[in-house]
Amino acid sequence: MFTITRPPMYDETAVQPMRDELLAVGFEELRTKEAVENTLQVNDDKTVLVVVNSVCGCAAGGARPGVSEALQHSIIPDKLTTVFAGQDRDAVDKVRELIVGETPSSPSMAIFKNGKVIFFLPRFEIEGYSPDQIAKKLTDAFDEFCNRQGPSVSKEQYEAVQYAKTCGSKIPLNQTN
Repeated sequence: MFTITRPPMYDETAVQPMRDELLAVGFEELRTKEAVENTLQVNDDKTVLVVVNSVCGCAAGGARPGVSEALQHSIIPDKLTTVFAGQDRDAVDKVRELIVGETPSSPSMAIFKNGKVIFFLPRFEIEGYSPDQIAKKLTDAFDEFCNRQGPSVSKEQYEAVQYAKTCGSKIPLNQTN
């Protein structure tokens, strides 16, 4: 399994639907610092998309639907990964440490190759943008940096995803903190 050194900020059950949206389109969760290191700090010429997921409204209304739409594109990253801000706290800290030169933000998205960030989409380029606009930014990056054939899941699987339209202020806090 894995060891969590700092407890999550929000109730795990309440956050699970937000995790499930990305899992449904092919993402793998990186819940620990070690999982992040073993996935992102690899020199194998593969592209790895990492989404810093969040409970905020712009993650619900833009980031998760936008990245899901982008992954229906004909070219996608080799590997799809996610960490959850406020939940996978050590993993998120490690991702943010590896995103050199950028202000930490959530939600955000980065494409890594050989341990280095080659594309970054910060919160300010997500908040206020539609899922279609976010998907366009991502597919442009996929076309430039990636070569795996998409989509990540079938059209039917993509269309079946239910998006949680919940803002962080309505998510119950973890009572074990």
